[in-house]
Amino acid sequence: MTWYSVMPLDYTGVHLGEQAAVLSKEVRVEGILMEVEPLAEDQAKIVRLLDCMLQDYLNPRYAPGAIIRYIPTMKDEA
Repeated sequence: MTWYSVMPLDYTGVHLGEQAAVLSKEVRVEGILMEVEPLAEDQAKIVRLLDCMLQDYLNPRYAPGAIIRYIPTMKDEA
């Protein structure tokens, strides 16, 4: 794979020699939009917060690397 970027690889999340990319998802938990890596059927690891209040960054429950419990659901678009 060829990767062209002005950012160092450390910041992009791409690791040399890694074959499968980790699938991340954007989910909203308790009103906070975050990027997570699914671990199990009902668990995920927080990668980063995308849309939240400033005080949420100080909450250790939402720190990057924290494990959260969530149940994926589908929304009705009717």
